[in-house]
Amino acid sequence: VQLQASGGGLVQAGDSLTLACATSGRTLNNYHMGWFRQAPGKERELVAARSWRYGATAIVDSAKGRFTITRDLAQNTMYLHMNSLQPEDAAVYYCAASNRWPMVKEGVHSWGQGTLVTVSS
Repeated sequence: VQLQASGGGLVQAGDSLTLACATSGRTLNNYHMGWFRQAPGKERELVAARSWRYGATAIVDSAKGRFTITRDLAQNTMYLHMNSLQPEDAAVYYCAASNRWPMVKEGVHSWGQGTLVTVSS
């Protein structure tokens, strides 16, 4: 499974940003998909995950009401829509695919390469 993350950049606090994860084949149908992030000196943490198979969504508390995951099957692409970004959201964001739900870092079998999000205050 190949994943290609993109869309990171420098934004100001309060701005919005959408990350994209390009996939191939039937990845978005076959796997649970999610986004993790890793800030300098911190562990990689789950931000948001979606199981279209089970109709379930998981969002980290700090991102609830601000982040959503969508997919475009025609484009084989998953998106992370981020609103009201804050400096604490700054990190490298990774898209991920897993056979395991709920999604946990240890269960991820495929990672995208990461895209950097920087938020200035």
